[in-house]
Amino acid sequence: MTALEALLGTYHLSFWGLWLILFTVLVQSTIATIAHRKQAKYIPGLLDERLGHGSFVFRSHRTFHNSLENTLLMFAPALLAIIVGVDPTWLAIWVWLYAVARIIHMVLYYAIATERNPSPRSYFFMLGFVCNIAVFVLVAMRLL
Repeated sequence: MTALEALLGTYHLSFWGLWLILFTVLVQSTIATIAHRKQAKYIPGLLDERLGHGSFVFRSHRTFHNSLENTLLMFAPALLAIIVGVDPTWLAIWVWLYAVARIIHMVLYYAIATERNPSPRSYFFMLGFVCNIAVFVLVAMRLL
């Protein structure tokens, strides 16, 4: 067994969780693109400034961009955690919890048109944020 095979085996669940996170962002990109293109008048790459949470085009765009803004904060520390050899079970728990929180955040953002803050999606955003912190802590503890 090569070192890479051992690494893939040890962190198998974490890699699948990271795959799900990236796949979710791909799905969000696709949904946002389709929603944007279905508008009667649209300019590729531009979102009408007058749109708000009542517009699915706006919500799908913000969901995708919110994930772009946050995914690196989980993906990079998770890869660093694998490199430094953190406990694979704890890493998998935090990665999967993040992946599920982001999916629920996405579904709620698509379904609920509200300007209210916090909204139901905010709680899942915060859960994802806690997962980010937890992975950073795992890495720091391993490096100490």
